[in-house]
Amino acid sequence: MGGVTVALDGGPLTLPMVDAVARGGARVSVGAEAQRRIGEARRFVDELVGSSAPIYGITTGVGKLKDVVIPAGQRDELQRNLVLSHAAGVGPPIPEAETRAVMLLLAASLARGASGVRADVVELIVACLNARVHPVIPEQGSVGSSGDLAPLAHVAALLIGEGEAREALARAGLAPVRLQAKEGLALLNGTHFMTGLGTLAALDAERLVRLADVTGAMSLEALMGTNAAFDTRIHELRPHGGQAASARNLRALTADSAIIASHHDCTRVQDAYSLRCMPQVHGSAREALGFARGMLERELGSVTDNPLVFAADREVLSGGNFHGEPLGLALDTLAIGLAQLGGIAERRIDRLVNPLVSEGLPAFLSPAGGLNSGYMIAQYVAAALASELKTLAHPASVDSIPTSALQEDYNSMGAGSALKLRRAVANVQRILAIELLLAAQALDFRAPLAPGRGSAAARAALRARVPALDADRYLKADLDAALGACDGVLLAAEAAAGPLA
Repeated sequence: MGGVTVALDGGPLTLPMVDAVARGGARVSVGAEAQRRIGEARRFVDELVGSSAPIYGITTGVGKLKDVVIPAGQRDELQRNLVLSHAAGVGPPIPEAETRAVMLLLAASLARGASGVRADVVELIVACLNARVHPVIPEQGSVGSSGDLAPLAHVAALLIGEGEAREALARAGLAPVRLQAKEGLALLNGTHFMTGLGTLAALDAERLVRLADVTGAMSLEALMGTNAAFDTRIHELRPHGGQAASARNLRALTADSAIIASHHDCTRVQDAYSLRCMPQVHGSAREALGFARGMLERELGSVTDNPLVFAADREVLSGGNFHGEPLGLALDTLAIGLAQLGGIAERRIDRLVNPLVSEGLPAFLSPAGGLNSGYMIAQYVAAALASELKTLAHPASVDSIPTSALQEDYNSMGAGSALKLRRAVANVQRILAIELLLAAQALDFRAPLAPGRGSAAARAALRARVPALDADRYLKADLDAALGACDGVLLAAEAAAGPLA
């Protein structure tokens, strides 16, 4: 994203700003107002460093060791030790885009001037982002309280040049920082891991709720359904915003459908739930997304460090802003909404291949069934993914395991919520790609009758990547191609039917 710069000015970030830096490679800068806030807070912390008063994490140890007073000459060493001892994450590393999101959120929080770090620390994070020098952040190890301690410690380890990080910094012309009082703790505390992962997952989910309306509209038409259930009057009597948006999308996508017009006067009174109730179910996923997005937007303007430095009031206060329960609840809710989105799509997939309910379509959408199995196993795959979605929908945030000798006795497990959510997003994306592939094949069988504007454009975009299935072939290649085509299909559908809500 050449030429774009996201300025940290002490205010809130937005989801698109995070996306621009994490995935688009936008540069980051630290604004003058942020520099002023950082400097004011740091000057106050410097006054406290030589104090004999117990100030958590500045003159004392942390966690259960909060009552251990650290001698003045060892207080900088404490900050380095905190980083080294907490850099204990395990499991595979998170991808680069998520790593960049975590780094950006950490820098933005510190730039709000309530953490007491030097400007050098924030500037080094920003320089690493701009030079694409990234830490290796393992997936597992955060309990989502006292901040995402283990993941963020791996970011801090990069900044102090621990291990291979020193060489990576040197190659970029950067020097590691020597941590001073409060700075190690400020780098470790915060919800930046769960918020970063959750932000990118929510952005992906925004595309999925629109794509689900596209693939659902295609399936509806292929199954000789009616769009009467999307009539505005129905949804005005139950004014949920997500439901109304989905109904509006489905009306636009199926507009001018010759397929629907062909059976307008048939005797079938109503369609199955997976077709007729798309606005209600897809709309519920939208409501879950709206809840999660609102929580994330507030978190992107928050300071989740501890203790917090109020330089103007000349106070340092310990609190619990690092606790991830609000995020855990929101991200778990979104995972539940996505499970519904994937579950109803799998039921439509089954109807497309099932000769008992497919309205005359050939079994498993093969023109030569028996010798050929067609898309039989594609439905199995969708069923496996939908079943896993049910497990992923079990909330992590209702759990808690105490840590630090019962000092931290109720943890949020919000990082687990974020990790589950990103897998749920991937599952739903794959289910919708399968529905796209099968619905396009089913619409081919309805020719010469043409589907609605949006459905027709979506089918054409898919067909540019995947030919119709006339005989069995290596199916994984088709599934992968359909997955890769999803963004283009959504753009094509919106170009034909208008922007989708």
